[in-house]
Amino acid sequence: MAMYDLSTLLSENSYPGRGIVIGKSADGKNAMIAYFIMGRSENSRNRIFERFDGGMRTRAFDESKLTDPSLIIYNPYLCLGGTDIITNGDQTDTVFDFLKVGKSFEDALTIREFEPDCPNYTPRISGMLTYANGDFAYKMSILKSRNGDPSVCLRFFYHYLPVTGIGHFIHTYRHDGNPIPSFYGEPEEVELPNTAEELAALVWDNLNADNKVSLFVRVVPLDGSAPTEIIINKHK
Repeated sequence: MAMYDLSTLLSENSYPGRGIVIGKSADGKNAMIAYFIMGRSENSRNRIFERFDGGMRTRAFDESKLTDPSLIIYNPYLCLGGTDIITNGDQTDTVFDFLKVGKSFEDALTIREFEPDCPNYTPRISGMLTYANGDFAYKMSILKSRNGDPSVCLRFFYHYLPVTGIGHFIHTYRHDGNPIPSFYGEPEEVELPNTAEELAALVWDNLNADNKVSLFVRVVPLDGSAPTEIIINKHK
């Protein structure tokens, strides 16, 4: 598998849409998560990330301009014991609810499909980290239409054991367009830095300035010390 430079992947793509990065820091000490959202419409751009006890949500920055909350207001991040769930839609809640009753990440996403936003049929991308014995494992998934055919949902799942300095990056779109083409292939293998601050700068500084909206970074030390979280919102 090719190794990619995350800054190049982001800076050379004006619209990857929403993206998830998961992996292990370059010094081997941390689990790392980054999730970003972008927007082309006023409704999509009118959002911020907001932390709450047990998770993180999107909300409208200006409630008076919110027109359709159905696909833009959701919980991107929820935690359940020693598990972190990160997704680009309300399937975060589906995974959380399934895990609570002893079912799996795969069970939850088997009942979901891509978003009903014709003609894009935006993929649902998801990740889950499970911590145990001073280390972690992670899974990623994408649910997408078959070449824009809404009658067929393709579900792909990827399971990873962490490798020091390596992460995996999955995003909703290959690039901008009309309709916007879905992500294609396996999650891209990328190099990761050491700290939450470095990862936040790496992602935020290389996202398209017009289209970027919000970023969430969570870095969990594997020695059991307190996680570091960073939220950056274009709307202050």
